[in-house]
Amino acid sequence: MTRRPIELLGLVTLGAAWGLFEGSPGLTFAGAACGAVVWSAWDAVRAARLLTWLNNFDLSSSPRLNGLWLEMYDRSRKVFKKLEKQRLSSDIRLSNFLAAIQASPNGVVLLDDSGRIEWVNLTAANQLGVDPQRDIGQYVQNLVRSPVFSAYLANADFSAEIQINGVRASATHPSRISIQIHPYGSSRKLMLTRDVTAVELAEAMRKDFVANVSHEIRTPLTVLSGFVETLQTLPIQEPERNVYLGLMSQQALRMQSLVSDLLTLSRLEGSPAPGQGEWLDCQDLLAQALQEAKGLSQAISHPPHDIRSIEGPSFLVAGARSELLSALSNLLSNAVRYTPDGGVICAGWRLKDGSAEFFVEDSGPGIAAEHLPRLTERFYRVDRSRSRETGGTGLGLAIVKHVVQRHGGQLEIQSTLGKGSCFSILLPSSRVRSENTDVATVAATDLSAV
Repeated sequence: MTRRPIELLGLVTLGAAWGLFEGSPGLTFAGAACGAVVWSAWDAVRAARLLTWLNNFDLSSSPRLNGLWLEMYDRSRKVFKKLEKQRLSSDIRLSNFLAAIQASPNGVVLLDDSGRIEWVNLTAANQLGVDPQRDIGQYVQNLVRSPVFSAYLANADFSAEIQINGVRASATHPSRISIQIHPYGSSRKLMLTRDVTAVELAEAMRKDFVANVSHEIRTPLTVLSGFVETLQTLPIQEPERNVYLGLMSQQALRMQSLVSDLLTLSRLEGSPAPGQGEWLDCQDLLAQALQEAKGLSQAISHPPHDIRSIEGPSFLVAGARSELLSALSNLLSNAVRYTPDGGVICAGWRLKDGSAEFFVEDSGPGIAAEHLPRLTERFYRVDRSRSRETGGTGLGLAIVKHVVQRHGGQLEIQSTLGKGSCFSILLPSSRVRSENTDVATVAATDLSAV
């Protein structure tokens, strides 16, 4: 702090001394003035160096300064370093915040006071069909072309969310996007988007399921209540009474089958996938399923079907016995119900590229191509009257699909109108082994794979 006055005094004194040395009072004053001018010029040079450094704001370099200017430089440098540290910290926090929003499963769009896009995460970009870089600064209503969304913006009532079709929505692949705007700051807006396609489909499935269950139960209940009322109010002879009781028993069994299948589906959906601790003989499963199918055919078909077992390899499959047997039995019972009386039904096991395949082929009327994608839906029937006549619940293939998925396999359906159908269950090679393979060897192999 004291260096600048000393420098000034020194230069003024040096100029005055020069004047005194020359022996002229005028030169003494002029020398002092020249010393002051030289000091001012030098001080201005140092001030200019400091200003240049401040303008460039380069913390990696330092100007040549001394005295007060050096102290001002040091203090400025400390302040700038502190501000730079705060800026970096703020940038890191902002970057982490934006990364968190970017990773969000919900879409986020920031709009300015005019409705232009300031920032958008990838989720919202994909859902709304906008480019997260190119479309910055664009009006959102010009990019999201939906009458519902335009009316939503125009009304400026953002108390509830709206739903629009996704950019890739089609009849076969529906897509629904929920949008809600939240005003904030100075007329800015936060727009949140959410893919609600799965929720919408689940709600539609729930409604269809409730409607189908109600319909399936109402029919036999109507029959039962009608017969009960008849038996209670009218004098009926013994033969006729037995007929009514037989029909009532049939409807009661139909409801029992429906409840049993619903419980089976609920158990499959709510329990963990079966492991590989239980190895089952594929031919034993086939024999039991064929026995049940033959019994069903004799009960509902006249003449019964020609149900054949196709000779194939003998091996073991890993899984839950009750589930696999249920899947095999359902495929065979469907073939019995939809194949005309006396028709041919073939079933068996075969190996296919290391995987196990259980197949059921029938000589029935076949299934049109448009029905194939929906066959595993609950209560979906190609021929409703035929299925109900034979006691079908419409849940058999849904159960098969769940069992196959829980065992890591696939359900394949091939059918041609007028030529019959073939239903196949493919189990992965990890669930197949030969009968003579030692259990310890299989366990060791599984452990090595892990």
